[in-house]
Amino acid sequence: MYAPGVDLDLSSEHVLLRDTIRDFMLAEVAPQIDEHERARRFPRPIVERLGAMGWLGIPFPEDEGGAGLDTLAYAIAIEEIGRVWGSLGLIVAAHTSLGCGPLHVSGTPEQKARYLVPMAEGRVIGAYGLTEPGAGSDSGGTRTTARFEDAPDGGSWVIDGGKRFITNAGQAGTYIVTARTGTRAAKAGGPAAEAAAEISAFIVPADTPGFSVGRLEEKMGLHASATGELIFEGARLPAANLLGERGGGFRIALNTLDGGRISIGALAVGLAQAALDAAIPYAQTRRQFGRPIGTFQGVAFLIADMATEIEAARQLVWRAAWLKDQGRDYGLAAAQAKLFASEVSARATNAAIQVHGGYGYIEEYKVERYLRDAKLTEIGEGTSQIQRLVIARRILDLRVV
Repeated sequence: MYAPGVDLDLSSEHVLLRDTIRDFMLAEVAPQIDEHERARRFPRPIVERLGAMGWLGIPFPEDEGGAGLDTLAYAIAIEEIGRVWGSLGLIVAAHTSLGCGPLHVSGTPEQKARYLVPMAEGRVIGAYGLTEPGAGSDSGGTRTTARFEDAPDGGSWVIDGGKRFITNAGQAGTYIVTARTGTRAAKAGGPAAEAAAEISAFIVPADTPGFSVGRLEEKMGLHASATGELIFEGARLPAANLLGERGGGFRIALNTLDGGRISIGALAVGLAQAALDAAIPYAQTRRQFGRPIGTFQGVAFLIADMATEIEAARQLVWRAAWLKDQGRDYGLAAAQAKLFASEVSARATNAAIQVHGGYGYIEEYKVERYLRDAKLTEIGEGTSQIQRLVIARRILDLRVV
């Protein structure tokens, strides 16, 4: 994809991965979805199967436990998983981009061996603790604190505070968590909250004393994914569990969110494609006034717009993934892909319900679930409004507020 000469065809390896995941999802996973969604039950056995097949570490090198594939392969995988089951797509995206990603970029060889390898191999689920009740996109507003206590054994970090809306909460074995470790001098022209907060990142095993999982959220959609609260009450970590440099957590967060936007964009495309997949045969076979409803412009134009926008969104996601694989600056492309794909997903899933009419509003036809699940893609990894800020700042080279 996007090789020299502008070859827009997927490689044979990418096509094989796409088809393999699609076949597995349809044959092995699809029959179980309704049961898990109704029970709001995390599909751990299915996640473990994905791990055994190497699909929880797709974009990481083999010596880090991964499959040694690229970001484009990862985006394709998330799209195909989300095309069948949004909850599972989100679980895998959060684990890979948010849980494994920071360790891959900032971990020491020892940290990668101890924590990343089991996660990329699918033996341990990962999660990322950034959001707080008063700090989401404003990560400089973090109130969770970490203080260092020196000791002959090298010392330890003690974390107090809490995180909210954390995907894979209660299911993850390893959490990457941001915390305020002090203050620093303000930077000229920068916002006071960001400048004053020294934010650091930490590796928190699930069995850390003083760490617990609080309430799990009852959500509008994505019912089989776990979203919950992390609580830190004097949680003590060895000094070696600091990820990256002290004060480097803000940069790690920005890098993590850039990568995460590619996966959320891919998930949005998958959900939108699922809606189109449902709308096409319905428009071909549902008859009104003696003919298929797809012969009426009102329906046909909905399908045409859906198909066109979904393909455009997919190309934006793939371009962002390609830029990342080339080692080029992909932050702007990731924000554009995530913004457009998520809003296309909202429009496409809503249009699919409209095509189905009254049937689209009932659970039997599934398109109502696609709509509920798609809404998260306009919120997670930065809302659409935050994406527009990111894009505008990069294009204008001005501090848009």
